[in-house]
Amino acid sequence: FSTTGERLYRTGDLTRYQANGNLQYVGRIDHQVKIRGLRIELGEIEARLLQQPQVRELAVLAQDGEHGQQLVAFIVPSDATVLTQVEAQVQVRETLKAALREHLPDYMVPAYLVFLEQLPLTPNGKLDRKALPAIDGSEQQREFVAPSSPLEKALAAIWQDVLNLDSIGLEDNFFELGGDSIVSMQVVSRARQAGIVLNPKSLFQHQTL
Repeated sequence: FSTTGERLYRTGDLTRYQANGNLQYVGRIDHQVKIRGLRIELGEIEARLLQQPQVRELAVLAQDGEHGQQLVAFIVPSDATVLTQVEAQVQVRETLKAALREHLPDYMVPAYLVFLEQLPLTPNGKLDRKALPAIDGSEQQREFVAPSSPLEKALAAIWQDVLNLDSIGLEDNFFELGGDSIVSMQVVSRARQAGIVLNPKSLFQHQTL
């Protein structure tokens, strides 16, 4: 009830006050997830992606993957030709991830961006999140290239330790393997202990070995 005794309806929507006093819709409270101890609002990620001209529709989920729970964005592209062009998909993925990193912390940037012709709907015409495909990472896998130089091997060993992985290839992406800003600080600290000059900024700029 309000202070004047009027009945209020709890919508379950998450909003934030803007400087002009207006409310900005961020997403649904019931679409919050927790990954590696960090609370993530899926609706906020969706809202940011919908601001990009390359995106017509989308849904963001947290799915169990090879490296624990990871964020997956299922995207219906504005340009349907992207669905059949691998190079275009790579370019759009890079553009969208870069746009997200301008406004969101790295742990809120989906590890996988999957392009679909359309999103599954329920008989009532609502998004059917349960019908979205499970991601095993196979379409993102690259040919494994083992580290060869002493520096590459040293960094790979650090990554393997902090990410709890058996092997790291030269083309493996730190953040797609489960890395985030907290883990990146561990990598930087371990690297400095080993006499390797590394800072968080360089890890964000160069996300592979």
